[in-house]
Amino acid sequence: MNKKTAQKQVRRDFEKLLNTLQTKDGFIYFRHEHENGTIHLGYLKTGVDPQKLEKYILPRVQDYAYQDLTELNAHIPFTKTELTDDNSQIQEKLTQGFVFLYMENASPSYLLIPLPLDEKRQVDTPEIEFSVVGPKEAFVEDIDTNLNLIRKRLAIPELSVKKLKVGTITKTEVAVLSIDGIADKENVNTVIQRIKDVDIDQVIDSSFIQQLIADNKNSPFPQLLDTERSDRIASVLVEGKVAVVVDGSPHVLLGPTTLIEFFSAFEDYFLNWMTASAFRLIRLVAVFFSILITPLYVAILTHHFEIVPQILLGTLVNSRLQVPFPPILEAIILEFTIELLREAGARLPTKIGQTIGIVGGIVIGTAAVEAGLTSNVLLIVVALAALGSFTTPVYKMSNTIRLIRFPLLIMAHVYGLIGLTIAIAYIMVHLLRLTSLGRPFFAPIFPFRATDFKDSLIRLPFDMQNKRPYEVRPTKVERPVEKADHK
Repeated sequence: MNKKTAQKQVRRDFEKLLNTLQTKDGFIYFRHEHENGTIHLGYLKTGVDPQKLEKYILPRVQDYAYQDLTELNAHIPFTKTELTDDNSQIQEKLTQGFVFLYMENASPSYLLIPLPLDEKRQVDTPEIEFSVVGPKEAFVEDIDTNLNLIRKRLAIPELSVKKLKVGTITKTEVAVLSIDGIADKENVNTVIQRIKDVDIDQVIDSSFIQQLIADNKNSPFPQLLDTERSDRIASVLVEGKVAVVVDGSPHVLLGPTTLIEFFSAFEDYFLNWMTASAFRLIRLVAVFFSILITPLYVAILTHHFEIVPQILLGTLVNSRLQVPFPPILEAIILEFTIELLREAGARLPTKIGQTIGIVGGIVIGTAAVEAGLTSNVLLIVVALAALGSFTTPVYKMSNTIRLIRFPLLIMAHVYGLIGLTIAIAYIMVHLLRLTSLGRPFFAPIFPFRATDFKDSLIRLPFDMQNKRPYEVRPTKVERPVEKADHK
């Protein structure tokens, strides 16, 4: 094919492309003729920043006569421009906020310029993982902003960022972060390979990735921890873990993780080690209390009332004297009411949701006791169980705790304390078998790692944490931590 024939073919392809684009809503097109030829410009109005277009592109197109698009590209003050002859790229790039310039009888024929309309939320304070002391920066929905927040804290050349595209339709940008020389290559490769193996048409949030690459997709327990704090991500990367940033999501995933880590607030590291350890133990006790207290109430009153102390027996009998339901039905009614109040408070606007949660709980609880539908003792028990579940720093783990309480209630009703023991044993076996990116989820309790207990159930002083967590298999285990020498 000679040069003239090739140019005619490119011209026909352009006219075909132009006819297709002109059928799209918001497509803007014009042409400018100069002594060296004609330049055609097109873009989608809804995706391009008009100020940048008018300030940087249109004057250069209209005021100068360029020999070809390569010369024009040298005068464009933008990076990530593309010179191409491939017509199939144009429609895809236009939806991403690109402007195309087509020049007749030039090679290459197209210049693609990125001018996306940047409408993004400003960096704000964390809402879910809020802390009284410490940094107040939270991730937003823009991946470049999130990566910048992390790079600001880890301004080192060893920070590795591997970018991937996920979703056959959305083509969502996903970044896998790790620190070379510290993170285990097997962990990094596992994350990258699992993301590459994902076959789905859309990825809207990091929760999609969390569910798609989890070791056990049928487990109610989240196997990757998600956080909105940039300081937490920087900290765990230094420990040797891997982070996954998803464009469009204000939450970043990290792994491998352990069960205990879901009950550790990052604010623990901003407090004295004794205070932080006490708060961490309080959270763990509150979670166990939240899971077990209502099933224990049902089991004891249904099958084992003889173990109730004599001093409390009269109180329990008086509280249930007018209640027509068995303990299991009474407990399910109250638990279901609590869940309704939670969902209503979460779905309504903030100020109305707070009012629903407080006023609704008081009014409904008081009315239920006065109507004889439930006992005041169980009302207190269920309220305390709900408060205990609120102490969990990670929202998705809090949802899991809410869920597993109902099977425990059923087993406690049917088989009493034996059934409750069987249900707890089943959950423990499940947790022992569970993994996060192939690493034990129940570490350092099982397999037992004494050195990792320095930052698990309790948090010891920083100068005693001179080794990175063994469960993530870091390449460099030792870490320089030395207390200042006061003289």
